[in-house]
Amino acid sequence: MTRCIAILLFLLPITSYTQRITGKVINSRQEPLAGANVYWLGTKTGILTNTNGEFVLEEPRKSSKRLVASYVGYLADTIATSTLSGTTIVFTLQEKQSLTEIVLESQRSGVIISNNSPIKVEQITQTELRKSACCDLAGCFETQTTVQPQTTNVVTNAKELRILGLSGVYNQILLDGFPVIQGLSYTYGISSIPGTVVDNIYVAKGANSVLQGFESISGQINVETKEPDNTDRLLLNTYMNSFGEKHLNANYAFKKKKWSNLTALHMVQPARKTDRDDDTFLDLPLLSRYLVMNKWKYGSEKDWGWSSRVGIRLLHEKRIGGQRLFDPATDKGSSSVYGQTVSITQPEIWTKTGYRFNDSHNITAFFSSFHQQQQSYFGTVHYRARQTNAYLNLQYELSYQTHQLKTGISYRHLDLHEDIAFTDRFISRTYDGSYHRKESIPGVFAENTLRLAEDKITWMVGLRGDHHNQFGFQLTPRTLLKYDITPNTILRATIGTGWRTVNLFSENIGLLVSSRDIIFAESLLPERALNMGINLTKKFQSITQKLSGHVSIDFYRTNFENQIFPDYDSDPTKAIIKNFRGKSISNGLQTELLLHLLNTLELKTGYNLLDVYRITTSGKVLLPFNPRQKVLTTLSYRPPKKPFQVDMNLHWYGKQRLPDTKSNPTELQRPDFSNPYTVFNTQLTYSFKKVEVYAGAENLFDFRQWQPIISWQNPFSPFFDTSSVWGPTRGREVYVGIRFKLTENSTL
Repeated sequence: MTRCIAILLFLLPITSYTQRITGKVINSRQEPLAGANVYWLGTKTGILTNTNGEFVLEEPRKSSKRLVASYVGYLADTIATSTLSGTTIVFTLQEKQSLTEIVLESQRSGVIISNNSPIKVEQITQTELRKSACCDLAGCFETQTTVQPQTTNVVTNAKELRILGLSGVYNQILLDGFPVIQGLSYTYGISSIPGTVVDNIYVAKGANSVLQGFESISGQINVETKEPDNTDRLLLNTYMNSFGEKHLNANYAFKKKKWSNLTALHMVQPARKTDRDDDTFLDLPLLSRYLVMNKWKYGSEKDWGWSSRVGIRLLHEKRIGGQRLFDPATDKGSSSVYGQTVSITQPEIWTKTGYRFNDSHNITAFFSSFHQQQQSYFGTVHYRARQTNAYLNLQYELSYQTHQLKTGISYRHLDLHEDIAFTDRFISRTYDGSYHRKESIPGVFAENTLRLAEDKITWMVGLRGDHHNQFGFQLTPRTLLKYDITPNTILRATIGTGWRTVNLFSENIGLLVSSRDIIFAESLLPERALNMGINLTKKFQSITQKLSGHVSIDFYRTNFENQIFPDYDSDPTKAIIKNFRGKSISNGLQTELLLHLLNTLELKTGYNLLDVYRITTSGKVLLPFNPRQKVLTTLSYRPPKKPFQVDMNLHWYGKQRLPDTKSNPTELQRPDFSNPYTVFNTQLTYSFKKVEVYAGAENLFDFRQWQPIISWQNPFSPFFDTSSVWGPTRGREVYVGIRFKLTENSTL
């Protein structure tokens, strides 16, 4: 690792530095204006502000010494910098009186990449989320290149989020900064977060910050829910698709002095039974979900003194899938009609309380806990589980000179009980029994961010040590380096390690679904990996604001020291579980171009090249269900002074290696590779003063993998397998929805 860091430092160009101007752009309510245009009067030198409204801008050798800030919907302002030597410039822009609500909402960028952060973080805002239905978190990435949703159980429609072509278990998913997607919650947790409570999603690839834990091998996804003091006073959202599935959401927020509150309700009612490919199995499960969330906020983290946030969430969910004739009341666990049922209940509480002594010193305490109970039948497999999680993090932050230090202690607790039984006494599988895992992991961490060379170089170093009650002391070092080649051309590099323990059944739910026997060849050790990456981002904008955008190129490599991946190839009737200490590699190359034209048209195209493989005695073996190539193109059109918007996205997936089925009977064999395919989605949104109506189609051209379940004719045979899913299985889905919103000053 030392050698890699030395090479990265050696590659940094040596540049002479000119004077830099720092500042911030806010509105009359002291709110930062992200994406404001700041430029030197009479030149083409300028920059966009980051998410906090901040900017850092070089002064050209020949300039007017007059700096201009402009933002659509606000009056531009000009400041003579010669009169403000050595101070931070603050522009306070005044709103135009004729500005309408629709124009205000259209100005926030869909995806924001900060120039200031040492980590390349893609901030997905509500503007981007409204481009598709986004019924839950799994559906919030239809317009994103970095994250790929993947189905892990086609019968109950369980999904995971993949980054760099690796299983979703290798990226850390946070909810408001808390690691709540763990163990049992991994299987269906991402689908239980409704899109209507999501404010921003922050996506980072590779090994990054150590503050939240030792995972995030391939990346981190932090879902930020809406703030009670900065959201609509009332939001109602209804949705229905062509399969008959119905969603209802209601958010209500209020403020009183320093306190504010948000209450959110979410309900899903099941679709009708549909089997378009005549394999006797439902194309989508019958889903019922009820969720209530309440979030309190006191004060602001930026102000001196106390601030706090408290959240509670209660989830109850049922999924029913399987053959059309399956009746859960009479056929649950039956060996005559195949079905799957999942029932989940999960209460959760979290709190974040901090005290800011001054602008340089801050201390924050994080605490969260959840309990999940799950009752499931997968054919003749009865799976019962309960899990209790607790998380504590006490963090101290100190800013001094060019340093920002964050250090603290953490503690994690997991208590997981799993009971597996077979309702058919003639079954040939052997893995029934009780499984109990109890983890206690105290840890310490420190992370320092250093800015050098007039902020052109940012170096972040993080180190954490954790003691696992079973596997002992674990060390996790990481470092990130950012170099500003120009104010709008940023080079970043990262290298670091990560590790995680395995929750086999909840993270590989397909093992319980299929008729394969599960063979534990040895005791399982923690998975470990080294991730390194480099990325280049170039932003651009014309002075007239008629053209803006960015170009980015990323490359990441992940080397596993130990990996646990079910072996489906050695025997088609078995899944062999063991540690793999050989060479396991993931190489991921991603390029992306984003263009904003005339404040009307947005075009984005991205390309992913993935090479994910293992080296075994038989040579290089590609990991299954990973498209080697993927292309995403999105187009958004919103004409000026018109209340409608059209959004389209086109996904092309290259071929994927499939598990080896040559030992199956001839009629049950599948090819070694899937075919390339294309999926096209579109949506039309029409906005009134307080109401938005949206309608769209996912998979408009109706591509689907025909009869994806192996041995569907005999679901209780040794060859029955639902894991061979590489493409869409439900076909075209048409939907319509209505959003009703009241802002703080609105009236009915």
